[in-house]
Amino acid sequence: MSRQWRAVLLGLARRNVPGSMDADSLDELERLAATDGIAVVDRLVQVRDRPDPATYLGSGKLRELAELVDARQADLVIAEGELTPAQVRGLEDGAGVRVVDRTRLILDIFGEHARSSEGKAQVELAQLAYELPRLRGHGREMSRIGGGRVAGGAGIGVRGRGEMRLEIQRRHLRRRMRALREQVHRTDRRREVTRQRRARSRIPSVAITGYTNAGKSALLNRLAGADADVADVLFATLDPLVRQVGTPDGLTYTLTDTVGFVRRLPHQLVDAFRSTLEEVAQADLALHVVDASSPEATEHISTVRGVLRDIGAGTVPELLVLNKTDLADPDRMTALRRGHPGAVAVSARTGEGLDDLRRALREHLRALPPPASAGKHPTAEGTQGEGTS
Repeated sequence: MSRQWRAVLLGLARRNVPGSMDADSLDELERLAATDGIAVVDRLVQVRDRPDPATYLGSGKLRELAELVDARQADLVIAEGELTPAQVRGLEDGAGVRVVDRTRLILDIFGEHARSSEGKAQVELAQLAYELPRLRGHGREMSRIGGGRVAGGAGIGVRGRGEMRLEIQRRHLRRRMRALREQVHRTDRRREVTRQRRARSRIPSVAITGYTNAGKSALLNRLAGADADVADVLFATLDPLVRQVGTPDGLTYTLTDTVGFVRRLPHQLVDAFRSTLEEVAQADLALHVVDASSPEATEHISTVRGVLRDIGAGTVPELLVLNKTDLADPDRMTALRRGHPGAVAVSARTGEGLDDLRRALREHLRALPPPASAGKHPTAEGTQGEGTS
């Protein structure tokens, strides 16, 4: 068994940008690192008016970073902000270890968790979009942080020889990106056909969305009797899972689990997963799941709504679900209920509140107007009992 990678987290707080760096940001970065199998051994925060263009930190703080890396026997530095190629080089030269930024770390996690051919293609396309402008010579490999698909040779696929010229690498990546875009486009067409078929059948659609690790897959399993993987890690689900659900009073709808969000989700991923995220934009109802036990629950709600606006899903009717009530602090639950009076409180783990959620779902779906273009109606008959198909 290989030794676990050890990392120092690096943050930069800008004096003239309030909220540019806080403990919550580094806490989330540590969780991201843990999801990728990396142990965080220390943190370092620099306060500046703006990032240094060559070293990100400035020379004095860079020496402090090098001493910290040496003292903690770290293998890696993970920066909370997105780094330029010059800043990566400056930090690596000064610290003596590999340096990656938050975007690269998230891309790495997505690469590890992609399972379907569609998910793998979307992730690889996002990785290449990130790597292409950052290519540099001297035989530097574009490898993943700590193992997984790319390190095993199945990922971005450019572990070329040191003598490979930079322009040859760029042409190779551009060809690969064209092929991936064509593959993703074919998948997009199939997904659109499926959406149109559901619309013609007059079955309303519900998309489960929310911050990563809010318990979306666990809730899908409860509502639809599905068998989605449930794990206490970030981005456990990348591939949409669709199940048809029927209620005892004759209402039938589809329930789709979608990829979770984080603050500042890399634009490469938003672009690559746009067709998947459109499951929410095309839905009749967004089931917005929130981890009510998280101290940042309110910020998570704002983040998700911001991403939904960015992908054109901001006008989709929303039912807010406060999940993990069995773990939530009572005072926090009271504050969340007060701030979001229409929300439904549940625990996907214990089953508490699920009857209230099913009732709220039925009320929302029955109140939906039938889309004129598709002729959909939210009260399709014929399925008895809750289950999957």
